[in-house]
Amino acid sequence: MAHTIERVSPVPYYEQLYEILREQISQGEIAEEERLPSELELCREFGLSRATVRQTLTKLENDGYAHRIPRRGVFASVPGQTAGWTVQEGFLESQLRHGRTGITTTVVQTGYVTPEAHVADALRVGPDTEVFALERVRSLDGRRAMYSTNWFPREVARTIASESGVLDGSASLNGHLRSAGFVSSGAQRVIHALAAPDAVAAHLDVEPGHPVLRVRSSSWAADGTRFDYYETWVLTDVIPLEVSVSAS
Repeated sequence: MAHTIERVSPVPYYEQLYEILREQISQGEIAEEERLPSELELCREFGLSRATVRQTLTKLENDGYAHRIPRRGVFASVPGQTAGWTVQEGFLESQLRHGRTGITTTVVQTGYVTPEAHVADALRVGPDTEVFALERVRSLDGRRAMYSTNWFPREVARTIASESGVLDGSASLNGHLRSAGFVSSGAQRVIHALAAPDAVAAHLDVEPGHPVLRVRSSSWAADGTRFDYYETWVLTDVIPLEVSVSAS
């Protein structure tokens, strides 16, 4: 295989290997229903641990690029078409992965704010410590789908404040965070079905009280540092949530 693992990259090894294999499957270099190299072969080829390779293969299965046949191995698959938002990854990345077009982002507001209690608790900062807020509306084919606010502590905000693509909605926030060295080691997402508050309804262009899903998510690095917390209000008649489940 021509691709290699970048040892100095902030992107985790399993994600790098995932992208290598996913691209080969997508481009037909590994044909549909062709058996992927074994765990041991991948370990030797890329100099990775077995645990890392297993994490990659699990992600490929979860995303529909592979399926496992007991006692035979892991085989390449072509993901089924979906318009859903995979809650394990960012909305933009999820939609582009499924070949969707017509995605637009409107940045409503950016700047430092005094956090509400749930924001301060999630980022583990003091109640009077200002955090950076990025407020956006995402649409599909002209229909408003999501209204989101991300909050960041100052050490993260310094990298975002100079990133014009993120601030105007033309670049991936998650991609920027990874390139800046803020790589997620874990996350917690809590989902509630609620009636849209007035302000949320206005951003989503629906009547107050319209049913929506609220997703609150906190992400942390390997050392436990909380670097991103967001609240997203989703119209699931426009964008359903996609949850992948794998057996273990």
